[in-house]
Amino acid sequence: METTIAAIAPLDESAMAAAREMHGRLTKPPGSLGALEDLSVRLAGLAGVCPPPLPEPAAVAIFAGDHGVHAQGVTPWPQEVTGQMIGNFLAGGAVVNAFARQAGASVTVVDVGVANPLATPDEVPDPAANDPATSGLPVQDPAVHDPATPRLVAASVRRGTRDFTVTAALTRDEALAAVCTGIRIADELIDAGAGILLTGDMGIGNTTPAAALIAAFTGVDPADSTGRGTGVDDPTYARKVAVVRAALALHEPDPADPLGVLAAVGGLEHAALTGLILGAAARRTPVLLDGVIAVSAALAAAAFAPNAVFAMVAGHRSAEPGATVALRSLGLDPLIDLGLRLGEGTGALLALPVVTGAVRVLHEVATFDSAGVAEK
Repeated sequence: METTIAAIAPLDESAMAAAREMHGRLTKPPGSLGALEDLSVRLAGLAGVCPPPLPEPAAVAIFAGDHGVHAQGVTPWPQEVTGQMIGNFLAGGAVVNAFARQAGASVTVVDVGVANPLATPDEVPDPAANDPATSGLPVQDPAVHDPATPRLVAASVRRGTRDFTVTAALTRDEALAAVCTGIRIADELIDAGAGILLTGDMGIGNTTPAAALIAAFTGVDPADSTGRGTGVDDPTYARKVAVVRAALALHEPDPADPLGVLAAVGGLEHAALTGLILGAAARRTPVLLDGVIAVSAALAAAAFAPNAVFAMVAGHRSAEPGATVALRSLGLDPLIDLGLRLGEGTGALLALPVVTGAVRVLHEVATFDSAGVAEK
């Protein structure tokens, strides 16, 4: 992790200046593309060249984990759904799969902490084994970019977190292992040719640790960082807020110690997403954030390395209130706002064409001189 953080650098000012100058020569009124111009300039600064590389192919990394705090009744959904949805991802039947096929993006599912084994015992001789070949589920070579065939990576740190209303969700070593898993996945996907990474997540109850992380890193009241997740009723929502408030009072997490915050109140998928973001930033590759789980992890990544924010693109504004709190803290404006609250990476995939379009302008739009168009 230290090597990754050390590699995260500021934006290249000369490349950004070249992008601004190029926008001034293209056949359009200055500033007419609004936020897309700012985004393309930042991506030029990230890549250190103008125009920046097209953000393709795209790779979605869905990190999956379960949560001990589920025992506190923060969601009506049974914990078994996490593993069942992984099967759905691998079979290609989830919303994220439909959107990934539309975008031509690959899907990698990473079991970083699912509570229940993903196959029957006779299919998995050692349920704790960190070997995708024994998982009993589809495995695909990471070098193969095939949107039609999602792949599984078995990288379980532990079978779900502990209940953070009783004790820390993770040990520091477990949190670090999950962060390093995310870094490794980022490196694998980028080495395989990905030009942009998209965050995905799966974990029943994971909006509760996300709310705790957002409150811990931003200082807002838990009532302002906690939402209804899958659409819980009023009593369950009140219980969620109380659970987050109690956990923060118990652990008193220090935002200056991001690993400690992740260990105290985070989830394994949150920690792994933190690593994915750090890994992308170190490789100067954009990472397109999905919803509230992703932006809670982005706060941790920014606490580890403030320059990591330059690699982040906010795909959408989740309906979860904590997402807006986190985006404000990160200084990021979402590209789309459709009231989504599904997770999986769905909002990031819908925003992907916007990112690609912002960069394609610098590659393909003619200048006034080359097109023979008179300037103002």
